[in-house]
This record gives sequence, structure tokens and C-alpha cells, in this order.
Amino acid sequence: MQARALQHFLRSGGVIAYPTESCFGLGCDPTHPLAIKRLLRIKGRPQRKGLIVIASQFSQLKNLILPVSPEQKQRMFERWPGPHTWLAPAAKRCPALLRGKHSSLAVRVTANPFAADLCRKAGMALVSTSANHNGRVPAKTTRECYRLFGNRVRVLPGRTGGAGKPSTIQDLITGKIVRP
Repeated sequence: MQARALQHFLRSGGVIAYPTESCFGLGCDPTHPLAIKRLLRIKGRPQRKGLIVIASQFSQLKNLILPVSPEQKQRMFERWPGPHTWLAPAAKRCPALLRGKHSSLAVRVTANPFAADLCRKAGMALVSTSANHNGRVPAKTTRECYRLFGNRVRVLPGRTGGAGKPSTIQDLITGKIVRP
């Protein structure tokens, strides 16, 4: 998808399915409340759980999280880019739909070339949640995405990165691993 068309689609509230490190993901503009609601409805995910936001570079996350200390930023970049998601304190302007019931936001600078290129083309970070109905096995192929979601999402064909498990999730403040 061309950059301009992708930007227009996302800024208009569109939801996409795209390959990530381990499976296909569902994504949208993380600052567009109607798009987030649409994604949650399509997936059947309770809003209270919150969502992950990915970026191709740290600057794409700055409006969604509070400023981090140099030490915290260093800790983040010891794992980034890569399949490591940090729970960082959410900024006041971060939509509650993204955070769910939490005061933090799950963020990652992705190393997946396809997903990173999407963020660059879109000119923004993207919501990134597994492409499945809540609690079910995530889609691994373009065909599975079409079968699961039909025309409710725009499926961007490609291959996943082949990782066998989802990203690790770690709290930036406490250091606690939430998902190994």
C-alpha cells in the first residue's frame, strides 16, 4: 500500500491486518478513538485489557507516554528494536481506550521490517494486537486474516517474522516481567 493511501486510510479510522514478528496483527491509528473502538469490536477484546502500540522509532511514541529518564531510555534501547514490549507510564493525552484499566501503555520499537516500514509509511505509531478473535489462536497467514475478518479490515499481505512466541512484556518502572 502506498504511503499516502495508508495514511489516509488510517487517519480515516481504518483497521489493518499485517504481518509482525510472530503472527499477523490488527492495527489502527492509536490516536483515533473510533478506530480503536472498531478494532476492539472486530477482535472482541474487552477495552479494560489495553493494547500494545508499536513504532519504527522512539519519537513516534513520545505523545503517548510520559517522558522517560535517560536510564529508562537506555534500558528500553538495550532491548529495542526487537520483540520486547515495555509498560511505560501513559501521557495524559494517551487515549484511555489504549491503556484499558492501566496507568501505563504497552509500547515497542519493532525490529520486524514489514511492521517498521508500515509505521514509517504511516508516519505514526500503530496499535498492534494479535489478529484473532479474543482468546483464539492468532492468524499466521493472509488467507487466515481474510477468513477471520473478511472486509472489516484491510489485509496487507506478507509473511510473519517466524518468532515462535509473542513479545516479552516488562514494566519499565518496576522491572517486573509481565509476560515472558
